Amino acid sequence: MFLTRDDALALARRLVASSTADSCVIHIDGEEAQSLRFAGGGVTTNVATARVTTRVEAHVGGRVGAVSIGGLEWEALARAAARAEEIARLLPEDPEFLPPLGASAYPESARYDEATAALDLRFLAEATARIVAEGSARDVNMYGCAATGRRFSALASSAGLFAYDRESFVDLSTTARHRNDGWSGWSGARDFAVARLDPAAIGRRAALKAARDEEPLDLEPGRYMVILEPTAVGELAQWLMWMLRARPADEGRSFFSRPGGGTRLGETLFSPQLSIRSDPGDANAPEAPFGDEGLAQEPRFWVEQGVARTLARPRFWAQKTGAEAVPPAANFTVAGGTTSLEEMIRGVRRGILVTRFWYTNLVEPRSLLLTGLTRDGNFLVENGEIVAPVRNMRFNENLDGVFSRIAAIGASERVKTEMGGATICAPPMLIEGFEFSSKSSGI
Repeated sequence: MFLTRDDALALARRLVASSTADSCVIHIDGEEAQSLRFAGGGVTTNVATARVTTRVEAHVGGRVGAVSIGGLEWEALARAAARAEEIARLLPEDPEFLPPLGASAYPESARYDEATAALDLRFLAEATARIVAEGSARDVNMYGCAATGRRFSALASSAGLFAYDRESFVDLSTTARHRNDGWSGWSGARDFAVARLDPAAIGRRAALKAARDEEPLDLEPGRYMVILEPTAVGELAQWLMWMLRARPADEGRSFFSRPGGGTRLGETLFSPQLSIRSDPGDANAPEAPFGDEGLAQEPRFWVEQGVARTLARPRFWAQKTGAEAVPPAANFTVAGGTTSLEEMIRGVRRGILVTRFWYTNLVEPRSLLLTGLTRDGNFLVENGEIVAPVRNMRFNENLDGVFSRIAAIGASERVKTEMGGATICAPPMLIEGFEFSSKSSGI
């Protein structure tokens, strides 16, 4: 279900007024969405969902109790609020408890588009037909998903805070499989505004990768010159953003910990070509106007020309360390450069083009060691040309190493990753000495 700002505010105020706790915080989130999956040239499933979830957090002294409930029936919501208070009275005091924030001003974000919020099943069917047609024209099989909807998030406190944000979205992705099932290609996009999406272009990009007739190659593990397409770069950058946390760094448990104490903020840790920024006003990857605990999101660099600039820091840790409280960023932009993907390919004597990654996992936080698999479109590049598909490979790489060996960087574009639904803009990158540790026979 989708609540307007006024509806969310009225519900939050009613819940706050009903509370007998010392203080309370109300979270209300909801969504209206529909999706369509396709395979073999036709639709396989269509799902429509509408949900709303309210979380009541009650504070009694330094004790915190919380209850989450679906729906909007007032009697059930009131019982949830009372139960949260009962739980709080039974628990020990939380040594990290802080009273909720009061009223605050929030920036505007550009995350909602009326035309996109109004899309229906007809649009999904038409978009799917255009994607499938691109595969049929190249004799490859197309599989994928199209989804659209709108969601909102509201946060209120007994101290007077109220924050509201809404987001529209349209999400298209497709995997194209070669007719002999020997390899695949992929393309996808996610946007707040449907006018910026081209379903046919998405289908064409995946189909062209899958339609090549060369036999796929098994390459030996080792270090290669690698061209990472924007989606692959966005996936790696998202892991880096998750690691930019102050508390582990202050406690000596992080890559961003300085030996002997303190953090590595202000140090050059990556290539000067790497900059990562978040901003609610970003036209391509707008961040939400508020983050954890109701902290306002502000434009900020996390990495600037290779220098670590910002670490996320919750209010308790900020108070303990005497530093600024900073909410983590979910949506961000990796700054781009001027070298096109085609120019990168022409400049490589021997290397691998990677479309995206799959099953990535952090192995060791202190060294930023990440592992994962390539997926849906690896190609051998020799003497400036793509010569054949390459079977998938597992990689083991330190993120600081990858982002320190940037040989070239292209224009940043919005990408779709499979990790948490974040909105990310990222460029293609040419990386020197990227390490593949083993082969993977899957496609």
